[in-house]
Amino acid sequence: MYQDPFKEYIKQTEPNKKYKGYAWSTAIGLQAVDGLRPSEQLIRTAIDNIEGNISMDDAEKRIESYYAAKPEKAEDDRTEEADKVSVRIAAILSEKSFSFAPSEYIGIHKKLFNGIYKHAGKIRDYNITKKEWVLDGATVLYGNAAELRETLEYDFSEEKKFSYKGLSTDEIIQHLAHFISRLWQIHIFGEGNTRTTAVFFIKYLRSLGYDATNDIFAENAWYFRNALVRANYTDLKNDIHETTIYLEKFIRNLLLDENNELKNRYLHIVNRFDGQNMAIDTKNMAIRNKNMAIDELKFNIQTKTNIKKLYERVGTEIVFGRRDVSNICGISYSAAGNLISKMRENGLIDEVKGYGKGKYRFCSFLGPNLTQG
Repeated sequence: MYQDPFKEYIKQTEPNKKYKGYAWSTAIGLQAVDGLRPSEQLIRTAIDNIEGNISMDDAEKRIESYYAAKPEKAEDDRTEEADKVSVRIAAILSEKSFSFAPSEYIGIHKKLFNGIYKHAGKIRDYNITKKEWVLDGATVLYGNAAELRETLEYDFSEEKKFSYKGLSTDEIIQHLAHFISRLWQIHIFGEGNTRTTAVFFIKYLRSLGYDATNDIFAENAWYFRNALVRANYTDLKNDIHETTIYLEKFIRNLLLDENNELKNRYLHIVNRFDGQNMAIDTKNMAIRNKNMAIDELKFNIQTKTNIKKLYERVGTEIVFGRRDVSNICGISYSAAGNLISKMRENGLIDEVKGYGKGKYRFCSFLGPNLTQG
């Protein structure tokens, strides 16, 4: 789970600090959509910027210098990406300028990932699939590589022609959910699609007169992505239909300060229900997942403490490796490896592909168990 170090700034009445706090909170929280977590150096830099000690340009230069001076990083370490993209998102969100156009959308991607991805600011020329946890390993059907630019331009032209005049709040939110879910589904970028779409969406909402300056994106970035997935997935054989209901809940919290419950487990297709915001039967869920509660496992007290400490920092959404375990639990690298082995053997974590070797995520059913006792 994301622990936001900027909450107090967002609550402040001083506009400048509040706005900067929101920008940094959102920028850092959005890294969770790719299982990334920025460094303490980035957090300190962000706070210096919010406090007015350094400018946003100075913040970017500090992070660039920090990594230029660092020794060669491990192959699976993406902290540099998280730091650099975070400071760039904060910079973009601090700018007032915006143009509702495909070039703006593509330009945001280029600004965020220049020097990180070779394809920064470029439309992908290959087709993709992505195994989704929320779909039990299935994939959304993304845009055809041969038609991406035409599809993108069509969606923008349709949105430009659309009039919000006379619509109720519910109708506006429903339309916004459809628009942003369609834009995301085109998936014109090979990587960084969700972060780019989120930043563009925030800027677009501002152009429509909404503040969108609370901590919803920061605390629920993974939910936002899963809601986009569910808005674009249909499996008629299993009576699963694409729906924007989850995305609408997110947008209502963002724009109207509502308090709709945003739980990722509600979105999982195995646990879908009839649109009512019903609580999941966690007991049955645990039984289906080997009926394991952390306190029932035969670990010593220190091992249990370390597992709970790790879970409190990463939850069931953030991807972690041995270095993360070592830093969070304050144990040696070899002890972190042993802890990971124990958790794997007892079915507490699953290996995650696509983030480098030796990356894991806590099993989704563990939440209620790991936060008790």
